[in-house]
Amino acid sequence: MIKTLLKAGQEPNSQHSKFGRNLNILKTGFLTSVATLARLISGFLVMKLVAVMAGPEGVAQFGQFMSLTALLVVFAGGGVGSGVVKYLAQYREQKKDVQVLLNCAFSFSLISSLVMCISVLALSEQITHWLLGDIRYQSLIVVLAFVQFFVALNNLIIAIINGMMDVKRLAAIHVGGATIGILAPLLLGYYYQLYGVMLAFLLSQASLLAISLTLFMKSDYFNWAYFKATWNKPMMSRLAQYSLMTLTSALLAPLMQILVRNILSERFSWEQVGYWQAVSKVSDAYLLFITMAINIYYLPRLSAISQKSSFISEIKTAYIFLVPAVSILALTIYELREIITKLLFSEAFLSGLYLYAPQLIGDVIKIASFILSFIMLAKAMTKTFLFSELFFSLTYVLWVYVLTDHFGLIGAMYAFILNYTLYLLFTAYVAKRYVGRLNNM
Repeated sequence: MIKTLLKAGQEPNSQHSKFGRNLNILKTGFLTSVATLARLISGFLVMKLVAVMAGPEGVAQFGQFMSLTALLVVFAGGGVGSGVVKYLAQYREQKKDVQVLLNCAFSFSLISSLVMCISVLALSEQITHWLLGDIRYQSLIVVLAFVQFFVALNNLIIAIINGMMDVKRLAAIHVGGATIGILAPLLLGYYYQLYGVMLAFLLSQASLLAISLTLFMKSDYFNWAYFKATWNKPMMSRLAQYSLMTLTSALLAPLMQILVRNILSERFSWEQVGYWQAVSKVSDAYLLFITMAINIYYLPRLSAISQKSSFISEIKTAYIFLVPAVSILALTIYELREIITKLLFSEAFLSGLYLYAPQLIGDVIKIASFILSFIMLAKAMTKTFLFSELFFSLTYVLWVYVLTDHFGLIGAMYAFILNYTLYLLFTAYVAKRYVGRLNNM
């Protein structure tokens, strides 16, 4: 399996290799679909539990907590995962470079985890007040501070497996994690209500390490020597660039979500925020099918390609497969929106059905822009990436503020469409400039 996937990373030079690449995309799509389906079932069973237990208001609060844990998942270990994937795709045949890369990534992860743990512990009371508004949840923030050590190591292992393009193991890890993600919230939620669900959500993230490490140890590329603290200044510098890009993106996305929820709660009510949160959750969930395929297959491929014709071909292939896929999924979700809402949440959320149409239109535009935006990650365009993340995060909040004032709650969805349309234009410009420079390479 690994040999087949590694061969897929070579430069295509024939019609046969093009067919093989397309076949590999389909295999990747199938395996990631299995993993994503497991995660969806897990996530929505938990959300269903919260919806029945606490209604729209509880879903909104749980959304705030999930935004915080989303920060945890990427911030744990310094966010070097994208860098590990990129450089493993580039160096995987060079054992010495791989060793230096992973030793530095391990060191980076340990240092970052320690800094994050101390920071979260010191600010636990303030974080609790700002995010959840109830000091009773402070103990969850303390648990989060220590859990991120386990999450950091899990992130590193997943990045290694991803960089090796071992889709089969990645799928197995996500399926195993989804199983734990179902059982733990059901058990703790039964005894401790919303608090128990939130605690289980954290513990589930940490327990993924047992699954990922076990599967990693059974691979033919496992080596304990990878988990050795080393300082190599050039490699640390490269990883730091990816850390900066990843952490900026990871910080801004949940932070913007929190700010938007606060804007909506001030202008409307937490009940209506719950409607917005429910539709957004459905959107995030089905898009996992697409974004996982992009992360697992597309990013390593772009990182490994240097020839102009191959680069353009890879982008075209991504559009041919992914944009129609997300369009079909979005249309299906729209047609079944009432059934989906009742099934995943409750009839109390049916008042938010009118939010689906603009959200799903925005989803298609979002994926179209993501295909091009990954060029910035694959080719380490640090300054351009950071500018785009900061600028378009701020404009999203601005559009929400302006458009909800004119159109009500649905204005938040209009803001989503407008912002990603502008982002698509920006990424198209960046991609055109990069491809143009390949003429001289």
